[in-house]
Amino acid sequence: MVGMDGSEAAARAAAYAAGLARRQNALLAIVYVQPVYAGAAALGAAVNETTEEVAGELVREIRAAAERLRGVFEVRWQFHTFRGDPYQGLVKAADQLKADAVVVGASEQAGHRIVGSVAVRLVRAGRWPVTVVP
Repeated sequence: MVGMDGSEAAARAAAYAAGLARRQNALLAIVYVQPVYAGAAALGAAVNETTEEVAGELVREIRAAAERLRGVFEVRWQFHTFRGDPYQGLVKAADQLKADAVVVGASEQAGHRIVGSVAVRLVRAGRWPVTVVP
């Protein structure tokens, strides 16, 4: 399973996970966790529509990449969306999808070095092998 959020680090993680899935002849579960912003909805922001657009764009990008690589690099994949906090969403996804391993991109936010990134929290959970791709 690989977590996607549209960042460059997530794209590198997806490429790494696709290589693993290809070599293992495994199904690659690509997961996007739609963030829930309770305060934004109260301010009138169209949060649901925006996160649905992000999910749709990710699916289009993944399909385009798969089509470019057809016949050269075949990988079976499925796209899943979950809602909520990125960490909790990835945990829920890994449990529900019975993931053998979790691959995520390293956080690009400086504050995560102090508070802890999603990747660090997944590693600390110790429930699956976790690969963090820089």
